[in-house]
Amino acid sequence: MLEIRNLRVHYGSAEVLKGISLKVDEGEVIALIGANGAGKTTTLRTISGLKIPTSGEIWFRGERIDKMPSHQRTRFGIAHIPEGRRVFSALTVEQNLGIGAYVRRDSREIGNDIDKIYERFPILRERRRQMAGTLSGGEQQMVATARGLMSKPRLLMMDEPSLGLSPLVVQEVASIIRSISQGGTSILLVEQNALLALQLASRGYVIEVGSVVLEGTTQELLGNEGLKEAYLGL
Repeated sequence: MLEIRNLRVHYGSAEVLKGISLKVDEGEVIALIGANGAGKTTTLRTISGLKIPTSGEIWFRGERIDKMPSHQRTRFGIAHIPEGRRVFSALTVEQNLGIGAYVRRDSREIGNDIDKIYERFPILRERRRQMAGTLSGGEQQMVATARGLMSKPRLLMMDEPSLGLSPLVVQEVASIIRSISQGGTSILLVEQNALLALQLASRGYVIEVGSVVLEGTTQELLGNEGLKEAYLGL
């Protein structure tokens, strides 16, 4: 579904991504693991069109997309849930969901999909007229995830969905990710909680200072002594 080939990205003179390559197949959950500053968020921002690559290629469902504007990538089926949730705090929950469907024109189906979102996230139905900025961290993560799903993506990219949440809420977020995956949506998951990421994913990539240094199935990565020591504390 998604293939990145030799992607290089600069911020000024600093090279942040140094020729990384990775792929996400249909229906997969892929974990992207690495320390702060490794290039994980830059990878997602470049895929979604928020950052322009210096060189390399991004292919999505057989089409090269690295020259496309970000809104066109959304129409192609890519949704990006950024780190820190980034809900529109002065808008209601339901208005946030509507913004998630801004590239769509099927107004009747949009209404049906909002109803489906409320079935999946009952608490959001209760909070639908509440300003998103007044919600708890876990509820805001639900809003951000639901807003991403409103574009009906084929690929959902999630950046640190467990950040700042209590252990109980983290498990709830993990359950949501599993449910989305079971529904057929591919997921590219950036997560500092490496153990959580590997529990959710089928394969993973480890990025260090802008380069992929390790890749494999989750079982292979969980069995890697260097990874266990560096990222899992084992």
